[in-house]
Amino acid sequence: MGYQRPGRLQYRIAQAVCAVVARVIFRRQILRNEIRDKKGPFVVIANHQAALDFVNLIGAAKRPMSFVISNSFYSTLPIKGFLDKMGVIPKQQFQTTVKDLKRIKSVIDAGEPLVIYPAGLMCEDGLSTPIPTATYKFLKWLDADIYAARVSGTYFVMPKWGKGLRPGRTQIDIYKLFSKEELANIDMETLKQRTDEALLFDAYREQEALGCKYMNGNDIRGLEHVLYMCPHCGREFTVELRGKSTLCCSACGFEETADAYGFLKKTGGDGEELRYVSDWSRKIFGAQQDKAANGTETEISAKVRISVINEKKNKFFEVGEGTVTLTKKGFNVDAVLNGEPRNFFVSVANVPSLPFSPGRYFEIQYGQDIYRCAPEDGRIVMKLINMLKIYGSAPRVKQKQQEEAV
Repeated sequence: MGYQRPGRLQYRIAQAVCAVVARVIFRRQILRNEIRDKKGPFVVIANHQAALDFVNLIGAAKRPMSFVISNSFYSTLPIKGFLDKMGVIPKQQFQTTVKDLKRIKSVIDAGEPLVIYPAGLMCEDGLSTPIPTATYKFLKWLDADIYAARVSGTYFVMPKWGKGLRPGRTQIDIYKLFSKEELANIDMETLKQRTDEALLFDAYREQEALGCKYMNGNDIRGLEHVLYMCPHCGREFTVELRGKSTLCCSACGFEETADAYGFLKKTGGDGEELRYVSDWSRKIFGAQQDKAANGTETEISAKVRISVINEKKNKFFEVGEGTVTLTKKGFNVDAVLNGEPRNFFVSVANVPSLPFSPGRYFEIQYGQDIYRCAPEDGRIVMKLINMLKIYGSAPRVKQKQQEEAV
């Protein structure tokens, strides 16, 4: 399929709706907007803090832009026909087919603007999802001016681990990162460095500068699924929620309470205070790295219920159950689906991360099929994702790199 020009009526309707959401929910402040009157083909690469980040960007240019979105997200929406007329390009996260590449490139070849989210996933802990290595070559291949669109604060409005929206101030900064001519001659290391500086973030360190309160900002229900290990005693799955604002380790009594800004304050037990959720998450990831390195834990296995998308009803429906095991090489899936035995393997070299919801499920794509796997114990989801980041082709961004990118 070649370039499909966004329908102006559908696009303007989407713009109008998104403008209201951007103003009322995200309370968006535009710092710079260098694409508003931009002519010719160009690419916007954006960081990804929340599921609705696109509402802050869709009206930034006077011309309709083609957005590349998650195929899983696209397939579960009841408005696929409307999205098709908007010219969106659904693509499975972290996997790109020749067909996908041709359709994406067709936008640039037609002289039109394109929007992509290189990280693929919004963050679960305030830290950027690593950018797949192939992305940098992909940007060169597109052969067009590249603009960065960096949002700040949207993570707190719509945290991946929480429910509902938490209105508060956010910012977006849109500026030219590379000209087409510069991109053609730049070396890969410089391209990577400048792209990472533009897109990588630590939402909690950015929040120090924003200093914004968010509605129900101290409601951290669901965060216990992300911060599953106590940073003091190191025990896993002992972190429990007390009330709506306090996390406590049932083993050692370490306790921290969130404030309206989303920061944590130590309120009980021994141990060092961790002000940022992102720093607590780094400790968990570091502990998992150590276990993998010294051989004390090299694989994770979980019993799961498996669902697939019903294209006609735009929903996932359960089709069976089985066991998913992650090793250094990849995922082994041993299941019974629709009454038939099914076994397959997916290499970690092809999936630096997976679409997931903390405490609920993760998704594996095999061929054209997406399998949503819901473990019996949802607490294992985040641990599995951390292990995949260790084994995958895009290792976790170090703390220093994250801080330098803020």
